[in-house]
Amino acid sequence: MAKQSFLLLSLLVVAASLALTEPVTAADRAVPQEFNRTNFPKGFVFGASSAAYQYEGAPKLRGKVIWDAFIRDFPYKIEDRSNATVANGFYYLFRKDIQTMKMMGLDVFRFSISWARVLPYGKVSGGVNKIGVAFYNALIDQLLANGIKPFVTLHHFDTPQALEKKYESFLNDEIVIDYADYAEFCFKTFGDRVKNWITFNEPNVFIPQGYDLGTLAPGRCSKWRNNNCTVGNSATEPYIVGYHLLLSHAEAVKRYKTKYQASQKGQIGITLIAGGMYPQSNKDKIAAKRVQDFMFGWFIHPVVYGDYPRIMKTLVRRRLPKFNSTQSESLKGSYDFIGLNYYSSYYVINIPFSNKPAHLSYSSDYYGNLSTEKNGVPIGPTEGTLFSVPKGFTDILVYVKKYYKNPKIYITENGTGQLNNQTAAEGVKDPYRIRYYYQHLSALEKAIKEGVNVKGYMAWSFLDDFEWSSGYTVRYGLNYVDYGDGLKRYPKDSACWYKNFLLSSGKMLRC
Repeated sequence: MAKQSFLLLSLLVVAASLALTEPVTAADRAVPQEFNRTNFPKGFVFGASSAAYQYEGAPKLRGKVIWDAFIRDFPYKIEDRSNATVANGFYYLFRKDIQTMKMMGLDVFRFSISWARVLPYGKVSGGVNKIGVAFYNALIDQLLANGIKPFVTLHHFDTPQALEKKYESFLNDEIVIDYADYAEFCFKTFGDRVKNWITFNEPNVFIPQGYDLGTLAPGRCSKWRNNNCTVGNSATEPYIVGYHLLLSHAEAVKRYKTKYQASQKGQIGITLIAGGMYPQSNKDKIAAKRVQDFMFGWFIHPVVYGDYPRIMKTLVRRRLPKFNSTQSESLKGSYDFIGLNYYSSYYVINIPFSNKPAHLSYSSDYYGNLSTEKNGVPIGPTEGTLFSVPKGFTDILVYVKKYYKNPKIYITENGTGQLNNQTAAEGVKDPYRIRYYYQHLSALEKAIKEGVNVKGYMAWSFLDDFEWSSGYTVRYGLNYVDYGDGLKRYPKDSACWYKNFLLSSGKMLRC
């Protein structure tokens, strides 16, 4: 799997396709016990992350979301043809799960609110689902009662299907006000207790895969892709959706800052996925920066500087909607922090501009191929289901410091998976995940020492869950979920390691 799209090598797809290997020595893999949270600055917070659709289940108690329709219409696009009707049952089991979080020593827990669980029809005027509001109130209250701060994401890939059906959601500018109204409803309803808000999770995955490749909901792409997309335009729709999503973000942030922040004393940001982009050879250096601008800069550049990276405007031209001066000003500085999700890194191979693609699309616009190897050597050892590249973690953080005004950063996802081909007794043994976490926390410590303004770290994920197009074929959890035995939870060895890291005991504690 040397040459692949970055999007296909992201968390959402790569996890189920790599084999477990042992490519480095025992000495390289040593995890010192003395490494723990005291290596990090005072006040630095640690926790774990989740997402509503991947965790909750209970679909009959909420409105439908685009993933319900996607799985219904394209069941074969989920690797094991599964669905999230039950997921890991967090909706019903969250109280017990919070007790586990407390025992592990988590400071924070990141979860997302399902827009359609509180507003089944997507609009405030369409009515409020009181049962859904009660669920999130109970979740927030239970977290706080156990000393765990909530980090809340407002949109994690699960747009209400009602808005998709009514006006094609983020393809229509009507979404800007509907999303901001929903966000404000959440600020008003939960903001007395929630002090950390994230507007969107990984738009730089949600949009390319949902509107260019058609591999994630809502499953739109050009018909020439032969990806069974019935509607879509891979050349234009990703940029239209990105434009409306950015304006939605800016409007939500504006409302929070002008109406709620002073009294609620919280903070708000956006979460993006990023990886290190390394030129495969000297002739690929410009391409590596170009690909980074298209994949990461597409969203961080507007929220920091008020406009897209220059190379995007040059190459995409009229297909890239322009921000007017008012929109640009509203975007500029529209964050208190940047959430960053990191999993792995890639080599970039330049495609000459003279090699015009047969069809225009977002993924052909950046004129670059991505690879996980150089001269036959992988970019990093395989730990679990990912190539482990801790250096890329340090480097992307330093990159953000250098190019984007050294913002406050929270690591909102980081982790590796395991293939779902083991019993519970076998599945809780995950030394590769321990190594991955140790290596990446060490890389994070290095970035902080280099002046990067990182304030917290959240592992992906607290529990095994429904991993989008990979279904249940891969497990990212610190805690094992036995889907065949009543959703029983078992701490993996990595959960025990993380507990010891957080409690700084100096000795191995029992889970």
